[in-house]
Amino acid sequence: MEELRFDGRTAVVTGAGGNPGLGRAYALLLAQRGANVVVNDIGTVPEVPAYEGIASPEAVAEEIRAAGGKAVADGNDISTEAGAQALIATALDAFGGVDILVNNAALCIMAHFDVMTSRHLQRIIDTNLMGPVWTSRAAWPHMKAKGYGRIVNVGAAVFGGNMLMSAYGVSKGGLFMLSQALAVEGEPHGILANTVNPIGYSRMVPALQQDGAAMLKMLRDNFPAEASAPLVAYLAHEGCPVSGDCFDAASGKVSRTVVARNQGFTEPGHTVETIAERWPEVMATDDLTVIEKIPLAADQNEVRPYSEYAEG
Repeated sequence: MEELRFDGRTAVVTGAGGNPGLGRAYALLLAQRGANVVVNDIGTVPEVPAYEGIASPEAVAEEIRAAGGKAVADGNDISTEAGAQALIATALDAFGGVDILVNNAALCIMAHFDVMTSRHLQRIIDTNLMGPVWTSRAAWPHMKAKGYGRIVNVGAAVFGGNMLMSAYGVSKGGLFMLSQALAVEGEPHGILANTVNPIGYSRMVPALQQDGAAMLKMLRDNFPAEASAPLVAYLAHEGCPVSGDCFDAASGKVSRTVVARNQGFTEPGHTVETIAERWPEVMATDDLTVIEKIPLAADQNEVRPYSEYAEG
């Protein structure tokens, strides 16, 4: 098969300064395949000083340039709307546009739901969920004007719930719905959006796991950050065939994650007792239908104008 290239495309990758790190792996692969890359990272994580070292977007950008690629570093904080706007401005100033946005920047703090401080909870939501919202909004008008765009939201393998990761799970789970919403709104404009849930070793792991922990060793030895990069690159390519989908990538395995609905039961006028009696049908998993993204509504004009019911 002919090599899939990104020549002439400009990619913005957030949270790409860590080494080892998922974002760095994505930035390096896109650059190797010809993309201009904006390497974004704030460098330090004040809330988690235990993170190994200081993430350096300039070091990764220099790594790309040394290999013959084109890259610039950016240190804006994407957890704010202003920071996200400034990041996209960096891409416009350096390369004249933005074709690909990889929303990878993330913060993970592990604590019980009722123990985590409000400050840490808000910071996780601001970075992991609102960051991609702000960057996507900043890039959107430029992609829309060009009639082309690829957005890859980097989620996490948290479906099913993880102990001590309620805030992280909420923030990452929200990216799945963000991708689906952007897929629907982006379809008329050539903008595709998908989610990747990777498992990979990064400098975040030693900060969260005790020295000598079995999980730390397992991730370091078996889940290199680079393993999920090919999937991210494919979803960022002009030949990507899907939008609004969610995929897992870990240690060489690639799979699709779906939301499905079973047949349940239909009984008009049912009571509380009916539900109790027919509960096995509600919980059945033997006849599932994958819930695909909702197609563009033909009756959008029937929705009240935004300005009529919302203020401020």
